[in-house]
Amino acid sequence: MRLLLLLLFGLLTILSNATFAKPQFAIAMYGEPALGPDFEAFPYTKPDAPKGGTVVFGVMGTFDTLNPYSVRGIAAQGIAPPMGLVLQSLMVRSADEPFTLYGSLAQTIDIAEDRSTVTFRLNPAARFSDGVPVTADDVIFSWNLLKEKGKPNLRGYYTKVQSASAPDPLTVAFQLVSATDRELPLILALMPVLAKHAADPDHFDETTLKPPIGSGPYQIAEVKPGESISYRRDPQFWGKDLAINRGLYNPEMFRYDYYRDANTLFEAFKGGLYDIRSEDNPTRWVTGYDFPRITDGRAVKDAIPVRTPKGMAGLVFNTRKPIFADIRTREALGYLFDFEWVNTVLFEGVYKRTGSYFEGSDLASTGKPASAGERALLAPFAEAVRPDILSGEWHPPLSDGTGRDRNNAKKAFDLLKAAGWSLDKGVMIDASGQPFVIEILVVSRVQERLALNYSESLQRLGIKLKVRLVDDVQYWQRVASFDFDMMQFTWGSSPSPGNEQYNRWGSRSKDRQGSLNYAGAANSAIDAAIDAILAAPSRDAWLDAVHALDRVLLSGFYVVPLFHAPDQWMARNAAVKRPERTALFGFTPETLWREEP
Repeated sequence: MRLLLLLLFGLLTILSNATFAKPQFAIAMYGEPALGPDFEAFPYTKPDAPKGGTVVFGVMGTFDTLNPYSVRGIAAQGIAPPMGLVLQSLMVRSADEPFTLYGSLAQTIDIAEDRSTVTFRLNPAARFSDGVPVTADDVIFSWNLLKEKGKPNLRGYYTKVQSASAPDPLTVAFQLVSATDRELPLILALMPVLAKHAADPDHFDETTLKPPIGSGPYQIAEVKPGESISYRRDPQFWGKDLAINRGLYNPEMFRYDYYRDANTLFEAFKGGLYDIRSEDNPTRWVTGYDFPRITDGRAVKDAIPVRTPKGMAGLVFNTRKPIFADIRTREALGYLFDFEWVNTVLFEGVYKRTGSYFEGSDLASTGKPASAGERALLAPFAEAVRPDILSGEWHPPLSDGTGRDRNNAKKAFDLLKAAGWSLDKGVMIDASGQPFVIEILVVSRVQERLALNYSESLQRLGIKLKVRLVDDVQYWQRVASFDFDMMQFTWGSSPSPGNEQYNRWGSRSKDRQGSLNYAGAANSAIDAAIDAILAAPSRDAWLDAVHALDRVLLSGFYVVPLFHAPDQWMARNAAVKRPERTALFGFTPETLWREEP
């Protein structure tokens, strides 16, 4: 009893020492939420959309687990946010604002003025699908479990919390290690809440096909391992009348059908076996959609504008490998990728070149000189940013479009020579006489075709690029353990980059298997820029920090920048409708509904 009283006294002391603002129903990273407390629905939905029917997605690959938060296995799609059919978080993100959250399982969020504590008040109506109320105990259990056994990015987030406590069954307070991470309260608000009474913490990090108990609008109805997963709408869903859910989750069932290769996936759509298709092949998008279901109107092509940053698509160098240790070697290989030829000959000329890690937005540093704030942030790291990148004059190499640009080849050769390489009887060798041989790991025929073309370009300078095509499972196993020389990858970007950048580029993620730091970046200037992003007191300071991060990454030549599509390419059954207004983030599948002619 005495120990219990001491713990309660300690909790009261913590809370009494923190000065709180008024609890909020919503929170924005910077500025104010766009919607007031009495909003009726998100503006990118159709609140009166008809309910019922089934919507089927076609996806390539496989799955072997229903736990989307474990390091092991490939999780089935749809379970967790952003779709969130089964598992929900404390708050939900608006797809129409850069980073604004609205209450869901939590009715309100309350952040201490010194940002030392964030408190959530749960909705008393919140229930799991088995009828058990959602409580603060579930929230704390989820935090502890994900901190210890969750994916690396979740562990990184949740270890920034010093402690968690529950003053009452509907209130949970997190005491933060540092007040400098302004994004952390929002990250905690997006934490999934797991059912403590139904979870198995001892085996949480193992693959499982046991359906989880969640608080979302659907329950898992059927699982065919590796083939399909079906979700049926829960008629007792506690949150069906909340404004955040109006116009969402309209079908009676969602189903995801899995296909092992791209051609089979496409043929299945042509045959009407599924409803929603995401297209990533520009040649097929331009020339391949002339089959009967399109021409007679039973299916439609949909080029959806996306107003968020395009992110970085690139051929990634694994700098853990000694062959890529010299930055001049990496820059040289960039000169040997002929985008203009590739885009015209392989991709119907539809792509745009990617030149920034935040391409297509005001977050990109390219084309403009560094501000005074950026220069001050980068001052301690004089060698981290090249002068032409600091001035905004750098851009990815331009070619003459012939596929044999001699000028770019000369620049690449000069850089390789400066890095210690030399040409001997048509073979590029290092100082010890070892030939320049690298392997690129690919997972699809589209990637293979691009890699083979790049291989031909490298061969002209005596560099051998071996193209290794592997299946989906082997590919992700090797990538997760950094067992590759090069690979193709796209780091997407939201309009509000923050904590996720640690998992992509932070020094501590370099050797953490399962992280997205595929390039093996470990640079104090990168770490400082990410720290500044999270500590920025204003949007202007935050923008300076994002620009600084972009410039340091570009200066590191961690990738050969590739390209991006100008729009989001979707094809769908004409009976499946989407709202007229497109959200900031583009296609939002939870807004779909089925409406037969």
